[in-house]
Amino acid sequence: MYILGLSCFYHDSAVCLLRDGVPVAAASEERFTRKKHDSSFPIQAIRWALAHEGIEPHHVDAVAFYDKPLVKFERLLTAHVGTWPRSFPQFTRGMPSWFASKLRLDKHLKRELGYTGPILYGHHHLSHAASSFYASGWPEAAILTVDGVGEWATATWGVGRDRRIELKGEIPFPHSLGLLYSAFTGYLGFKVNSAEYKVMGLAPYGEPVYVDRIKKLIRVHDDGSFHLDMRYFAFDHGLRMVNRRFEKLMGRPTRAFESGELEQFHKDVARSLQEVVNEIMVKLARHVVEQTGIPRLCLAGGVALNCVANGHILREAGVEDIFIQPAAGDAGGAMGAALWAWHDLLDKPRAWRLEDAYLGPGYDEARIEATLHAYGAVYRRLDRQELLDSVADLVDRAHVVGWYQGRLEWGPRALGHRSILGDARHPEMRDIINRKIKMREGFRPFAPTVLEEQVSRYFELDRPSPYMLLVAPVAAEHRDPPSLPAITHVDGSARIQTINRQQDALYYDLVDTFREKTGTPVLINTSMNVRGEPIVNTPEDAYRCFMRTHMDALAIGPFLLMKEDQPELRLRSAAEEFGLD
Repeated sequence: MYILGLSCFYHDSAVCLLRDGVPVAAASEERFTRKKHDSSFPIQAIRWALAHEGIEPHHVDAVAFYDKPLVKFERLLTAHVGTWPRSFPQFTRGMPSWFASKLRLDKHLKRELGYTGPILYGHHHLSHAASSFYASGWPEAAILTVDGVGEWATATWGVGRDRRIELKGEIPFPHSLGLLYSAFTGYLGFKVNSAEYKVMGLAPYGEPVYVDRIKKLIRVHDDGSFHLDMRYFAFDHGLRMVNRRFEKLMGRPTRAFESGELEQFHKDVARSLQEVVNEIMVKLARHVVEQTGIPRLCLAGGVALNCVANGHILREAGVEDIFIQPAAGDAGGAMGAALWAWHDLLDKPRAWRLEDAYLGPGYDEARIEATLHAYGAVYRRLDRQELLDSVADLVDRAHVVGWYQGRLEWGPRALGHRSILGDARHPEMRDIINRKIKMREGFRPFAPTVLEEQVSRYFELDRPSPYMLLVAPVAAEHRDPPSLPAITHVDGSARIQTINRQQDALYYDLVDTFREKTGTPVLINTSMNVRGEPIVNTPEDAYRCFMRTHMDALAIGPFLLMKEDQPELRLRSAAEEFGLD
């Protein structure tokens, strides 16, 4: 039995295909269209997922959508009426897309796929909750979801038991922690709904001197619930997130988009915002655990991607354990909707838990070699141990290596299949990768991959962090002086990915080979893409990224390429020129 989960039209469109209740294919549309955060109907991702299973649209027994469009439409109309006539520009800009597409999922499915079967509409935050609880494998857990807004809710809490989820409380729109964070993202000159992670990376460079000002914008209660003072915001009616009253309170006008140097003021604002978010998330988590009596917590929603706050929850909220699904934002709603339909609606038993995030497209050796041949690339084919030894040696010699193996990761993080690797011990490696490869801001930190059994030796963390969603301090003996300067953020922390052999034997063995050669079981791991582009998907994407940056080497499947050996990159795509799929 096949259920196709869909998330689209707002942020990060994605699909997840279940076969008998087990996810067998999951990917975001952006990886195929190469348009970052693509929100369009995910036709390319759907076609890939069906082809991956060798099925046609008529084999799909049901489509599960991650929210209720009519209820969301009701909320938008209510907000427009309540703020009229100030909402007129937002109304005229937004309404056409609703009538053309957002209310007619059935038409998209019929026109693009010829699908006319059942469509099941879940609730937005229920889909978030299901994406985390059912993926955790836990028989029982407390659940907390926090994001911008779903239909009406911006945060919910509840309980998952066996094959049922019950949401017991919520915070309604317009009071939203996610929208507060996005408002500050825009205020600091970054792209809203795209660059919130930059604010998180900037925060450690500042001091929390504006916490009191931010708390005039949001009133926080002891149980973590909160209310925004909407006199300072415009997102409920306008084309901006904040208004002049907000800017007057903060003491500066909005920074022009991606312009000029970031001043200490901007860093202090980012830090102050992060402190408020940490406080709210810890209070919410503590309240949920106290109300449910369950010390295991499942987190989901876009705010659950704030790995700094996640670390505070783990250390301060009285939880025994925490689980965050790798695609915690809207993309993960596709998986949640499908799992909700399977368990809650169809009452099917649970027989799966998420063991790794490698659920996207993969390309075999023949397909990779055809791409390399089409570009005239110069490469060597190595056996498994030769590849591991060669890449470990290159990293040890301060080379930056692209690592393209297996199936694409599910979620926004590269976890060792579409990665750029470097030496965490090298004092200049962070600046080298930021400037010459990623082409991004110098304040952005890099994450380490560490062998799971060694994590407590290098970081103040006593458990796995397989999806790079927990920040923890670097262990004192490795922090002062820093023995891993390229992954130690300015505040002495790191966003950690642990790896074990069950998750990915090849990547584990690479890190272990590096350990054998150097004594250090840690590598820099950052996603294989450049600023403004999604993580690479196809072998062609990988080769073009390799050639357009200053990566020194590329390990793609069993093939190793050195930059100095390569011919000039052809302007026309190999797919167009040679008819590759």
